[in-house]
Amino acid sequence: MSRSNDVSGASQIPILFEDNHILVVEKPVNMPTQEDESRDLDLLNALKDDIKLRYNKPGNVYLGLVHRLDRPVGGVMVFAKTSKAASRLSDAVRTRQLDKTYVAVVHGKPPQPSATLRHWLWKDTRTNTVSVVREGQQDAKEAVLDYKLLGSQDGFSLIQIKLHTGRPHQIRVQLAAIGCTLYGDQRYGSTVNKPGQQLALWATALSFEHPTLKETMRFRSLPPMQRPWTEFTIPEL
Repeated sequence: MSRSNDVSGASQIPILFEDNHILVVEKPVNMPTQEDESRDLDLLNALKDDIKLRYNKPGNVYLGLVHRLDRPVGGVMVFAKTSKAASRLSDAVRTRQLDKTYVAVVHGKPPQPSATLRHWLWKDTRTNTVSVVREGQQDAKEAVLDYKLLGSQDGFSLIQIKLHTGRPHQIRVQLAAIGCTLYGDQRYGSTVNKPGQQLALWATALSFEHPTLKETMRFRSLPPMQRPWTEFTIPEL
């Protein structure tokens, strides 16, 4: 079975910045970052199709994937348009020089107004779920993030998150581990969330050194103006 070739989907993806080396976009919610078993149109292939169409490029289009967002998560992402840019941006991810900031709406209130969370996470590839385990468990990987409470009301809180590692489902699992399940998270919060609610996690800021110009690039993306985001004021990050 081949993936859906809906080129029109790419035209709905906001482009925040583009030059010869990088492409920065706002990922739509519920779109896979790359092709998966669903065969739904994914962001990487949609952008390749869009570049091919806009620049009338023959043959295959190169576009390097250097970081990912979970399917239900929207927000800012950077892609590499050259192999040199891909290598340097991948190094920035590996050395934690690519700075990613998220906002999330969670149930309850974190135990501290700000803290660093460290957990060991293990992924069950059969069920595509992640769990917190003890340090030393086989195949477990350390996950680290900083969070800051931005506001609370009506049993929910707005939290800012800075990632230091990029583990699968990291934010969702680590916040659930401290009793702050994300709004709308059906996988890790089915007991407190209702079916059909959209996961309230957004990649709101991204900064990195341009792979060739060596200038610091900063980009910002705001969550959609819909509940539960409209219950809070998203600050400048």
